[in-house]
Amino acid sequence: MAKGFGKGVVTGVIATVSLVAAGVTYIKKAYVDPINEKEKQIEENRKKAARKRTAR
Repeated sequence: MAKGFGKGVVTGVIATVSLVAAGVTYIKKAYVDPINEKEKQIEENRKKAARKRTAR
């Protein structure tokens, strides 16, 4: 009986850790990456505008 309980605890811990890791990955891809991408795009537009201003 103790062996079955130990295997169940280990399985539960592994499942919980993998579920948390999947959740963190999802949040990063759904929320953090788009924000970073938008910031990069804004910075590129600022650089382009600065080049146009100095080119004239």
